[in-house]
Amino acid sequence: MASYADILLPLAQPAYTFAVPEGMELREGQAVAVQFGARKFYTGIVWRVHDRRPDFEKIKSVHHLVQERPLLTSRQMRLWEWMADYYMTSLGEVMRVALPALMKPSADTEEELIREEFRPRTECYVTLNRDLDDEDRLHEVFERLSRRAPKQYDALLEIVTAREEGRMPDREIARRLLSADLPTLQALERKGLILREEHERSREQGRSVFLLPELSAHQLEALDRLRCSFEGGSHTALLYGVTGSGKTEIYIHLIAEVLSGGGDVLLLVPEIALTSQLIERMERIFGSRVTPYHSKLSNRQRMETYLRLNASSGGEFVVGARSAIFLPLNRLQLIIVDEEHDTGYKQADPAPRYQARDCAVMMARLFEGHTLLGSATPSLESWINARSGKYGYAALEERYGEGELPRVEISDTIRAAKRGERKLHFNKLLLDKIGGCLDRGEQVMLFQNRRGFSPYVECTDCGWTARCPHCNVTLTYHKNNSKLICHYCGYTTDMPPRCPACKVADLQPMGFGTEKITEQIAALFPEARVARLDRDMASSPRAFKQVLSDFALHKTDILVGTQMITKGFDFDGVSLVGILNADNLLHNPDFRSGERAFQMMQQVAGRAGRRKEGGEVLIQTSEPGHPVIRKVVENDYEGMALGELQERKAFSYPPYARLTYILLKHTDPTLLRRGAMDLASRLRQRFGRRIMGPMPPPVDRIRGEYLVGILLKVEHGASSVRAREVLREEVAKFRTDPDFKRITLQFDVDPQ
Repeated sequence: MASYADILLPLAQPAYTFAVPEGMELREGQAVAVQFGARKFYTGIVWRVHDRRPDFEKIKSVHHLVQERPLLTSRQMRLWEWMADYYMTSLGEVMRVALPALMKPSADTEEELIREEFRPRTECYVTLNRDLDDEDRLHEVFERLSRRAPKQYDALLEIVTAREEGRMPDREIARRLLSADLPTLQALERKGLILREEHERSREQGRSVFLLPELSAHQLEALDRLRCSFEGGSHTALLYGVTGSGKTEIYIHLIAEVLSGGGDVLLLVPEIALTSQLIERMERIFGSRVTPYHSKLSNRQRMETYLRLNASSGGEFVVGARSAIFLPLNRLQLIIVDEEHDTGYKQADPAPRYQARDCAVMMARLFEGHTLLGSATPSLESWINARSGKYGYAALEERYGEGELPRVEISDTIRAAKRGERKLHFNKLLLDKIGGCLDRGEQVMLFQNRRGFSPYVECTDCGWTARCPHCNVTLTYHKNNSKLICHYCGYTTDMPPRCPACKVADLQPMGFGTEKITEQIAALFPEARVARLDRDMASSPRAFKQVLSDFALHKTDILVGTQMITKGFDFDGVSLVGILNADNLLHNPDFRSGERAFQMMQQVAGRAGRRKEGGEVLIQTSEPGHPVIRKVVENDYEGMALGELQERKAFSYPPYARLTYILLKHTDPTLLRRGAMDLASRLRQRFGRRIMGPMPPPVDRIRGEYLVGILLKVEHGASSVRAREVLREEVAKFRTDPDFKRITLQFDVDPQ
């Protein structure tokens, strides 16, 4: 009977059917080589094997099997299918982001593809000949070598010692762990004393007994609550803990329990570069069990990590950014999402625009494991799920050990300006506190959520501002290289010496970013050692690590930074945190702005006073009576949450509704507007008042393309599955117009 296979390719397409050659046996999840189109060859994944011949006349055959072992398990395949359906994208686009680049090569010829196909790295392993298990025989060999071949004697002694120390699993040891050179090992092999073999690199499992941190009474109570939640049938639980309360210690105990039983653990972090302290701590406890996975690894490193995990029998511990959810952990029992509220878990581009936290919750169900969400400022969606009983819940409401929560104070910028108590961008109260900290040898963090020297430059004579030619935004001035840069498309130009419009006045930097704050604070406190940490500094890994290292070693007194300084850092010398402009956090055109502002300020405030003495936090704002600011001062997360939820319920926003944002893009604004009106009209006929728009986003042109958005709200209780079906139907009808086919459509389900 003829056999056919649906093959998934790394293209924005569904799976395509190919004939399976006679004698070839395929299984779901295997990698195969196929020809797609006139000349192109791809590596694809076998999605389904069946005996139903497709309708088209000519069917291409699978060329060859790339690897016998399937790259995907059935659970991973179900996860991919769920993501493609939920985030309204194709399976091929999921494949494109899920697999490392070297595992999905393409080529113009089959021969070229074969050369590019991924292969696990092999290395040399050495095994002691079984004849030498006899102790008398071993002594005889050593005595002979000591007289005639001292280098061989040393090499054989090293191999025997490694075996006795337990460094030779299954009697073999990797040659990279030996100091002997290749000619010496070859000589031992010729004498029949050792065997050498090349095979896929294995990973030493590391120790299975871990030195765990001692828990306080509050931590033990929280740990017991989490265990009870999981044992009671909850797949997901929320661990709420104020900054510095010791959530990581609870993570460690749960991780150790799973690893000791041979299960796999995945620890997700918002951004791997910003959580170096967490990874180092995990490595001190779990040693070589820790496997980092993130975009900073080379393509080969990511491929080798994937293949090694795919062949593992369990006991793996991966610490990774959001893309780590795609790794083949065959015995996945626990997923921990640290700082689960962080926007870094949401993929912006390309499709699928997934939320890794929500995918982790789904994975817990598919893999029959558990997901633990941890945060000092949980997302309102997670918090309400915990309050309703959908998630398990445990809380840590005081800092670990003798640490105290910081004292938060407000400084009114308008009042300070009227009284003449404001210098540059700093109120006198903040400058006095910085001076006091420096006198006592303490450290300071200053938070300004905007990088660069100033957000824009302006001609004071004619009002001209520098704007990006490709995007509808002003260019940010970076003084260190005298450049104007677009933070959307990367366009860069030199700072003009005179206004290009009037040719008269000099351009003046307006507003302020981290670069400007760094320069000003260094001028105000010339004796202080000042450093900056933002996305510009993080572009160089060496400079980034150097900034953190210097601050940790007290070689820096004042650290100025963006939201990067809010994540995962624990510096014991910080006694003061200054938030320089809380207003720009509060007034974003986003229904989540209040929640995000609270989270940001609370997280950066948590960097202060991490040891015995509670630190201080000073918030500069022109709205000292703003309800979100007051809740930060009172450290009242629940009060903030209840206030925000009341507003969202009134206007039907998450978590009381599900949102889908449809973004239309084209270089012709007239065609785009016409297409957007047509699609919105179609959708309004099916969804009614649930459709909002079309409307341009705040930045309505990026990289030369104009943008228009349509928002779909599906209220709580209505079927989101049916809503996606209707949306697909109407988009398909919209696409029948030849003009509208040229318009790019992007779907963002649960936009952040």
